[in-house]
Amino acid sequence: MKVLFVVGSLRRESFNKQVAEHVEQELRGKAEVEWLHYEDVPFMNQDIEFPTPANVARVRRQVMEADALWVFTPEYNYSYPALVKNLFDWLSRPMRADDPTRATAIQGKRVLLTGMGGKNQTADCRQKLTSMLDFLQADVVEPQVGLMANVEAWADNSVVLDEEQKDLLAVQVEALLK
Repeated sequence: MKVLFVVGSLRRESFNKQVAEHVEQELRGKAEVEWLHYEDVPFMNQDIEFPTPANVARVRRQVMEADALWVFTPEYNYSYPALVKNLFDWLSRPMRADDPTRATAIQGKRVLLTGMGGKNQTADCRQKLTSMLDFLQADVVEPQVGLMANVEAWADNSVVLDEEQKDLLAVQVEALLK
């Protein structure tokens, strides 16, 4: 199984990147993990949609080659980051202008959602992402996992997952592998 990790923060010491690194260790020997680098994808704009920009084509190809996407994202202002929205905007667009089926790279793709943030545990972000992904005809895998960052992480960027959080992520790993 090939899993494509999507991290919704560009920050080098992103909390969600650290959670993804933990999950990558949990998947070692069980699934192949690839990290999606999509910071170079331009803002969605129909004026540049066709011919498809090379970086968009690359991202679509990686998504289509994966068995599942696993999105690790913070919550910004009770929603998902613009970077994540832009990615899914591109993935929702037809891959060919002349395709009457309007096939997209995201249709039918299994997607797992995990978010680490504050007390809200990214609940609003995950709810909005679920609504969008349902509309895009992706298959959102349950359970979703929301995590609250340890207090020290806000000061030193060092995420420490407690046993309960590790157990929640392990359940999500099992849901992926089913």
